[in-house]
Amino acid sequence: MIELEGLTKRYGEKVAVNNLTFSVRPGIVTGFLGPNGAGKSTTMRMILGLDHPTAGDVRIDGRHYDQLKDPLTYIGALLDAKAVHGGRSAFNHLLCLAQGNGIPTSRVHEVLDTVGLTAVARKKAKGFSLGMGQRLGIAGALLGDPRILMFDEPVNGLDPEGIHWIRTLMKSLAAQGRTVFVSSHLMSEMALTAEHLVVIGQGRLLADTTMADFIRQNSRSYVRIRTPQRERLLDVLHEAGITVVEAGGEALEVEGGKAEPIGELASRHGIVLHELSPQQASLEEAFMRLTAESVEYHAHSETASVPRDWGADWKGA
Repeated sequence: MIELEGLTKRYGEKVAVNNLTFSVRPGIVTGFLGPNGAGKSTTMRMILGLDHPTAGDVRIDGRHYDQLKDPLTYIGALLDAKAVHGGRSAFNHLLCLAQGNGIPTSRVHEVLDTVGLTAVARKKAKGFSLGMGQRLGIAGALLGDPRILMFDEPVNGLDPEGIHWIRTLMKSLAAQGRTVFVSSHLMSEMALTAEHLVVIGQGRLLADTTMADFIRQNSRSYVRIRTPQRERLLDVLHEAGITVVEAGGEALEVEGGKAEPIGELASRHGIVLHELSPQQASLEEAFMRLTAESVEYHAHSETASVPRDWGADWKGA
């Protein structure tokens, strides 16, 4: 388990992480979300003792990182896949990590096979593609067979097969009772992988809840209806006290309603339905709604930011 209590990090007047308190529990994949500049990477670095908190505390299975003997056997992490000596082979990179943590050489062979790098184990890391480097970083995280795993953008650079592989791997690790903490900007992947979410914005905790509850609490749900007997259905819904709004494409929408009673009502009145579908926002939509006020960097349209006489200024430069 990872436990944060009042964790705070300041850089001069800048507060990167502001009084964070939450726990990452074993047995589930916990997603760590936030806009750029929210403090996710700083938080992960403090968990690993790479940055020291200004205030507060963070513990790994009840201890600080620097109190762990052979720390790779307690917590494995992928924060930066490029943090590899380019002149070393994949095998030697992992071997150095293993020897420094009392891990047998046989484990190096095992994790290389797990991540699919056995065939290039003797090749230098500087010749690796982004995806291969990512797999090597994941191998390093798995090396000590730890009970806690932490990944920052683990699917970065992976092809579709690789993305499916790491998604399955994280779920299987959690199913074994391990603690899995993963940060990613790919909402579609997070929606398929995480069961619990911790969301921060401008260093503050915004949400600590299940995936289902997060989407439900931060999104709009409604029932979409299409029928060739539109006016008749409007009258029936109105008589039943059901508020309905007209949407585009001849569709009707019932805010926050359930599909079953609407379908039964239409059936009793002999109304043909071409569509009756409950609609729920995606994780991305719910995330955007919650963090709208916490986004630090706002992009603007090109036409709004480029002066009208830019071309003339360039010619005169």
